[in-house]
Amino acid sequence: MRFATWDDGRTVTAGVVGEEGLHPLPPDTTVLDLVGAGLPAAIEAGTEALSRPCVPLTEVRLLPPLQPTAIRDFVAFEEHVEGVVMSVGDGSGVVPEWYEAPTFYFTNPYPLYGAHDDVPVPPGSELFDFELEVAAVVGREVASEPPERLRDAIFGYTILNDWSARDLQRREMKVLLGPAKGKDSATTLGPWLVTADELERFRDDDGFLAVEMRVSVNGVEIGRDLLSNMGWPFEELVSYASRGTTLRPGDVLGSGTCGNGGCLAELWGRRGGLDPAPLRPGDVVEMSVEGIGTIRNRVVPGLDLPPVRPARPRSRARTRPS
Repeated sequence: MRFATWDDGRTVTAGVVGEEGLHPLPPDTTVLDLVGAGLPAAIEAGTEALSRPCVPLTEVRLLPPLQPTAIRDFVAFEEHVEGVVMSVGDGSGVVPEWYEAPTFYFTNPYPLYGAHDDVPVPPGSELFDFELEVAAVVGREVASEPPERLRDAIFGYTILNDWSARDLQRREMKVLLGPAKGKDSATTLGPWLVTADELERFRDDDGFLAVEMRVSVNGVEIGRDLLSNMGWPFEELVSYASRGTTLRPGDVLGSGTCGNGGCLAELWGRRGGLDPAPLRPGDVVEMSVEGIGTIRNRVVPGLDLPPVRPARPRSRARTRPS
């Protein structure tokens, strides 16, 4: 089942995606409410909604399917790490620590964009980039649980584009913190939230979801990969994220960017230059994931803000204010 959230110009509504359009849930019901209720209850509510009149997709603006309670973004594709280290980092190859455990960072859950929204360039960035990912949405409370018990903890999946200002990210990570403003401006989620049972048919013998992922810019394919090329399946990511803490229903866990051109920075690192070119206003980025759907966002100009003032160097002569 596929759950969506949309704006018809008057109200924001959550509902189910049917063959002919969008079927609304009861007023004031959100997709996050359904996630919290659990998958069986959500499917029951969705089945009931399918009996209601539908709204054509062409008459609404798709919003992110839910407002996450938190977003953790992993870096689970070895090929992506290898290329990006050559582009954004100071070296080449995958550090041994990457293999020891999944790594993630917390990203901003508020600047979310829908499947067809325009996305502005972050202030001060000249190296704007996309990242093709799949995100899992946690469906129940999880606290320090082993991965073999977590198949039922994933409510569903959606496409995640972790828009990235590579020049800002590069500076921040030289200070051994971040990414911060390099990842702070925009995240696309969509086009809807597909319940986990729909993707079980893609699960391979090793427990990974073998779905195809593709991204293009202005109609030219840039990258293609399989989700099953992750270093860990999603259940391992959920388990690691829950170690010593608690995940809540509605938490989003990104897979990290896929390899084989899942972002421009990977290709810049491998090719030794800005090939393909960084994103510019007017560029259209389209991402498709088998079994989930397609998102398509146009890049637009961002805010023109004054440059950031540099720090005042520390005075070597310490004096107490009089």
